[in-house]
Amino acid sequence: MKNAELILFWEVSGLALLFLREIDQNMLCIKHHSTDPYFNIATDEYIFKHIEEDCFMLWRNDNAIIVGKHQNTQAEINHEYVKERGIKVVRRLSGGGAVYHDLGNLNFSFTRTGDSYEMIDFERYTKPIIEVLKQLGVDAKFEGRNDLTINGKKFSGNAEHVFKNKVLHHGTLLFSSEMKDISGALKINPLKYKDRGVKSVPNRVTNISDHLPKKITLDEFTDRVMDHITSTFADARMYEFTEKDLATIQKIRDEKYSTWEWNFGYSPDYNFRQGARTPGGTVEMNMNVTNGIIQEVKITGDFFHLKDIGPIEQALKNTRHEEKMIREKLSQFNLKEYFSKITEDDLVAIMF
Repeated sequence: MKNAELILFWEVSGLALLFLREIDQNMLCIKHHSTDPYFNIATDEYIFKHIEEDCFMLWRNDNAIIVGKHQNTQAEINHEYVKERGIKVVRRLSGGGAVYHDLGNLNFSFTRTGDSYEMIDFERYTKPIIEVLKQLGVDAKFEGRNDLTINGKKFSGNAEHVFKNKVLHHGTLLFSSEMKDISGALKINPLKYKDRGVKSVPNRVTNISDHLPKKITLDEFTDRVMDHITSTFADARMYEFTEKDLATIQKIRDEKYSTWEWNFGYSPDYNFRQGARTPGGTVEMNMNVTNGIIQEVKITGDFFHLKDIGPIEQALKNTRHEEKMIREKLSQFNLKEYFSKITEDDLVAIMF
């Protein structure tokens, strides 16, 4: 589909950029079987912060939008589309732009420890992927800052996060993803939000499966990638998470990655403005939001109101910019006494 969106992203945090040494210790190779987005992003943090050995991991998420650490989550997602399809929204550890994951998308993660502070090399971590694709007859290339392309279309987004002398590199590999969901879930009106968050940039994308001379399944492709890694790196060995590993990951998931505070509240401050025509006239919402909490709200437009709407504006202050919480506040009022021919659903729709 034309104008589908895949955002390519990267971040380096810490004191300096890192040049990674050659492996001189075991590299653990993990086929991660969970498809829970909250659990999987927690797993990325776990292999980065809690496992000493270098790691390579392959994993998949069920439908999810993964936003960069420094993004305004609400500004990156199509609220109605996400709500209707039950798409999870998760903030990751690395920066950059938002990406859409589904079960047709394969993710890969490297963690490595380095000796000296030099330039990050995105090509180093994506080279094994290109090698596998060339073996399969696909002319994949590394282009730009951190792009993997086929015939000029992107199929991989990559990000890096550095802390002290360790790097986490993770990337997406579109194999057989639903392109309509990629564009639909991330399709946002940029005029709604005014903030300093990192903005995603739409790009033309493609699926790997569309370019394979000989068709294979995603599971077969996953095996090809893992086999290539284990045969290329002399110290690579397969690893299964222990019960202790999984318990720690679950704790990280529950306390951080599944929380509103991390996924939405961590967003930078922003101003929100949106209007719509309703059966009762035009309504415009103007809000100032800090840490995901509405600080100020002003409802304007050419609608007819019966009672003064000031109490509704006051009630919405100090409320999460979240549909459930906003509906709880609005339900305290008999809106028919305040707005003519404007419903709770009308007001909520305008606030996202």
